[in-house]
Amino acid sequence: MARMKAAVFVEKNRIVLEDKPIPDVGPMDALIRVTTTTICGTDVHILKGEYPVEKGLTIGHEPVGVIEKLGSAVTGFSEGQRVIAGAITPSGWSNACLCGFCSQDGAGTRHGWKPIGGWKFGNTIDGCQAEYVLVPDAMANLAPVPDGLTDEQVLMCPDIMSTGFAGAENGGIRIGDTVAVFAQGPIGLCATAGAKLLGATRIITVDAVAARMEVSRRLGADEVVNFREVNPVEAIMDLTDGRGVDVSIEALGTQATFEAALRILRPGGTLSSLGVYSTDLRIPLDAFSAGLGDNAIKTALCPGGKERMRRMMEVISSGRVDLKPLVTHHYKLDDIEAAYDLFSHQRDGVLKVAITT
Repeated sequence: MARMKAAVFVEKNRIVLEDKPIPDVGPMDALIRVTTTTICGTDVHILKGEYPVEKGLTIGHEPVGVIEKLGSAVTGFSEGQRVIAGAITPSGWSNACLCGFCSQDGAGTRHGWKPIGGWKFGNTIDGCQAEYVLVPDAMANLAPVPDGLTDEQVLMCPDIMSTGFAGAENGGIRIGDTVAVFAQGPIGLCATAGAKLLGATRIITVDAVAARMEVSRRLGADEVVNFREVNPVEAIMDLTDGRGVDVSIEALGTQATFEAALRILRPGGTLSSLGVYSTDLRIPLDAFSAGLGDNAIKTALCPGGKERMRRMMEVISSGRVDLKPLVTHHYKLDDIEAAYDLFSHQRDGVLKVAITT
């Protein structure tokens, strides 16, 4: 049986490169030869044992590659075609999909809905930090890469860009809005870019890392608040003359940032939450206006599927957003353990790492 190299979860604090069999292709599947992928913050949660996955699972959920083999029932694609697949790979026919929430594709139970989400790569099935990845429901999930776009240009589309843009979209941003984005990691930076595209005319971002603050300005921030130097809630309320913001986007996943994002909303404003929270959240009575503030709290899981990927790549093709500055480091798949060490410890100003096979 033909074999491939793959980054495998072995145990807490150990993701290692191993040999695994190249997967067999079912009727609705596509086998993709991965040319470029990356490491996500969620992968680091897996590495640290903070998110449970099966031992022996191949990690990774952001694939760019070439179709190696198509399932017998797959039409509309050809072998040798350059494609991406979203981090979320919905079936297209589940209850969640048919209700318009493809990212929440999951499994129903007697006790209600269990949202595994459509996140399967590196979660419930083998992922793409490998030489090959098997894409399920290929006709719903493969998206051809437009001619002229490089792997690196579309590398953010499967997850980071789609997630960040969802944060902006869920905020219902309108022309003339003032928007605040808490945390300018890769997802927060994409939320900033998305807010600009949607028409926000004043964007205030919050971070403390100089390199991230600079990229934030390049992607659309009008003011950047350094939370190590000032209280961000007080600073943002001063910048808005006490009005507050129309939309706040929380892109870190902590109690402190969630609460701050709530406190700066104007009456009737929206908090769009992108953070992945590991403990219960508390909603302070005053920040919540005792439930009388007409505020909305929206959450999001990265939208996936081929139409979402097409739209993300159209944005890149248009030149309206340039996410190349997010790729700060390059590694070969053979060196992925070193890449994990760099990324998990956030050394050397790393934002995203491009892993090539």
